[in-house]
Amino acid sequence: MEIDVKTKAMKKVMTVLLIWFLLFAVILSYGIYWLFFDWSRFKDELIAQSTSPNGTYTINAYLSNGGATLSHSVLGELVFNEKNEKPKKIYWEYKIDYAIIEWLDDDTVVINGVQLELPKETYDYRRGIK
Repeated sequence: MEIDVKTKAMKKVMTVLLIWFLLFAVILSYGIYWLFFDWSRFKDELIAQSTSPNGTYTINAYLSNGGATLSHSVLGELVFNEKNEKPKKIYWEYKIDYAIIEWLDDDTVVINGVQLELPKETYDYRRGIK
């Protein structure tokens, strides 16, 4: 009988520990997502918008104010006008506060002198074109 009480107590302790571990894992996962992948916190001000010649894509350029400790950044988002897809992050430049968007054709765009083949290529000032 004493063994059953210890076994039940151990099961309860393990269940509580598992729940706390899963809660911690969920909070940590969301924190990592928010910190590295959620651009909504960077979208301060829409500074430019341009649609491709055939209307396939629209690019929204946002100015992100880094506050007192960071410089401005420009973030470019590709919107798919003809497909039901989520917008894609395609451009990120640091220490700049404007966006000049020029279309060479329906699938080629130049943003502040950086040429991208859409929808595959992206630009991040830390890594270049991918």
